[in-house]
Amino acid sequence: MTTVREPKQDRSRATRLRLLEATIDCLAESGWSATTVADVAERAGVSRGAAQHHFPVREDLITAALEFMFDSRMTTAMDAAKSAGASAARKTETVISELVEYFTGPMFKAALQVWTAAAADPALKERIVPLEAKFGRTAHRLTIDALGVDDSDPATHQLVQATLDLARGLGLADVLTDDSARRKKIVRRWAATLDTALKPKP
Repeated sequence: MTTVREPKQDRSRATRLRLLEATIDCLAESGWSATTVADVAERAGVSRGAAQHHFPVREDLITAALEFMFDSRMTTAMDAAKSAGASAARKTETVISELVEYFTGPMFKAALQVWTAAAADPALKERIVPLEAKFGRTAHRLTIDALGVDDSDPATHQLVQATLDLARGLGLADVLTDDSARRKKIVRRWAATLDTALKPKP
């Protein structure tokens, strides 16, 4: 019987993916201090040497994990909002709900751990600030696209930014206690406000 071996490049990509996902889980569940390369490698089921081959130091691992998870999960959330088949009256609420779900999920909780650590670590802060700026620009663009509105309109631009700030704030409110009941009411009210204020694409 012939054994088909997985190509080396595919194995390397799969190992990297497991490490990135394990990093986010470890940060969200155990915090910054417990998220070491060794702990992440164990959680991912790979050797520490294999982990360090991909990510020589912890900061490389952390920033790569945040970037990968942000790009994949934010894009997935906004694609889900666009393809949900909601009526025009519900479209805005669907988009906001997806945003809020993102900001109350493991990715956001993991990012909070990194932000807190970066506030006291100048070297880490130097890495994280540009990354967060990139996240902000990408989230804004994806939200504009999902809503189908005109970002060249100053009021629309500011309202979408306020929506992202609101979603982030609701994520913070959910860190210590389950805030889901109040959150749903706020999302519904804010969606109704945006429906009358946002300018659609020409």
